[in-house]
Amino acid sequence: MNWRAVIYGFVATLVVGFLSGTGLPFTDATLPTVGAGLTGIVGGLVAGYVAARGVGGGALHGIVATTLGAIVVGLVLVLLGTLASGFLGLVGLLGLLVYVLVAGIPGAVGGALGGLLARRTDVDRARPAA
Repeated sequence: MNWRAVIYGFVATLVVGFLSGTGLPFTDATLPTVGAGLTGIVGGLVAGYVAARGVGGGALHGIVATTLGAIVVGLVLVLLGTLASGFLGLVGLLGLLVYVLVAGIPGAVGGALGGLLARRTDVDRARPAA
């Protein structure tokens, strides 16, 4: 596991998640949203590209990075919703769980794409383009 790649993907997930906002179903922790899909793809793409271990390695790094990022973003937004409304309900935690599960799938896709795009082995560099 390339932890530097996971950290880069994690940071990308946090940046996109907080800047674009996210929506947790059935909670008041919603902001204008780009979506968990795009957030996961961007974070996974960064992690997979930095890892440069092919499609499988990129998918693994992408899912780890975006899942960790989704947990942090979701917890912060649920806690902000708790401070605003005065209580944390079961629905908010269930929404967080769904968000984390859903964010992992696009993270794996983005990581696979990043791993596919990052050709860093000596064999790949030595191959002619045509």
